[in-house]
Amino acid sequence: MPDAVVQLRCGVKNDEWGKKGKESMVAQLWSKTNNQSIDDNKQYSEMWMGTYPSNPSYLLSTGEHLGEYLKKNPQLVGKSVHDRWGAEIPFLPKILSFSKALPLQIHPDLKLAEKLHKQDPKKFGDTMHKPEIAIALSKFELFAGWKPLSDIEALFKLNHLAKFVPKSGQFNDETLRQVCKALLSAPAEEVAQTAKDLQGLPESQFGPHSYIPSLLGRLAKQYGEGDNGNLVATLLMNYMTLGPGDSVFVPADSIHAYLEGDIVECMARSDNVINTGFCPAADRDSVELFGEALTFEPHSSKDALLPRRKSDKGLQGKTDVYAPPISEFSVLCTTLGAGEKETHKAILGPSLMIVTKGSGRMNIPGDTAVELKEGYVFFVGQGVALDFATEKGLAVYRAYAE
Repeated sequence: MPDAVVQLRCGVKNDEWGKKGKESMVAQLWSKTNNQSIDDNKQYSEMWMGTYPSNPSYLLSTGEHLGEYLKKNPQLVGKSVHDRWGAEIPFLPKILSFSKALPLQIHPDLKLAEKLHKQDPKKFGDTMHKPEIAIALSKFELFAGWKPLSDIEALFKLNHLAKFVPKSGQFNDETLRQVCKALLSAPAEEVAQTAKDLQGLPESQFGPHSYIPSLLGRLAKQYGEGDNGNLVATLLMNYMTLGPGDSVFVPADSIHAYLEGDIVECMARSDNVINTGFCPAADRDSVELFGEALTFEPHSSKDALLPRRKSDKGLQGKTDVYAPPISEFSVLCTTLGAGEKETHKAILGPSLMIVTKGSGRMNIPGDTAVELKEGYVFFVGQGVALDFATEKGLAVYRAYAE
């Protein structure tokens, strides 16, 4: 009989926007399971959990590729998941730590993903869409979705911005698409000059978005004064600051850029991305493609938030769920204080679980207790109930499908 619960060894990435050395939660968590030392001169940006081919997880005990393990034991994913996606995990959880903005980006929806994959399978390796959620583990700053249209229209009446607005009567989403494309196509000198002009205006002229001048200055230090992302993010998008436990949902084709923090991220199993700012010009995709792919949800910071609610999977009431309006995954969060316990009832599909804080024990029916420590990652097969206990406190995130 194959083990239904196995501990995993996960891979990390070292993008230059990641946090350095021990400052990175990615590095801290990754080093605990992998018994690796942290290089303080290196950036640690992402830890991936699951079966995605470019950065897969392996069974800690044997070194076997998790994807191969599931192919040999397809019953572990459960019938419902197997019928839809095969012997596979249809989601990809990650831990991210970033000290500067990630590229300004969107992820193609199903229709566009299929088309782009056909045209350029090397660059767009998936036919899947990539809606995602991000849950804050520390203070988390980000840009997500669009400001309300009325706010954007008011901002673009400022002297230095009127030139980017097409001459048409009504200011609607189509106008917004054209404004976004105009900002993304502007030469670097014009971007830099416009930002400088805006920084010279009194904050009161920006209405409820008085943070814009100082944020423009901050972004200019990261990717240069002429980066088109500086204007698109500050003027058009919702700038948000979340605390630990807060979350956002980013639908496919929704514009976003994460700015600073540590998060649990979970997405449909895809790595497709279209970038147009906060990155070197050589890494940018066509403004036409970006403009064509854009959708206009959400249209306020309130609509970008994903509520956290109690989950019926936790029998002692210590478990919340983040459930986006998609079928590929939801994410459980179990938080225990000293001496507390929780039971997860059996889930009818595969799950991936990481301990982000504290330590404790996990009991699997008919099995011995498994030690839980910060950074430990587990694959849990379908149909297994889990008991958690801790002496000092414990926080566990568990992504699942069923």
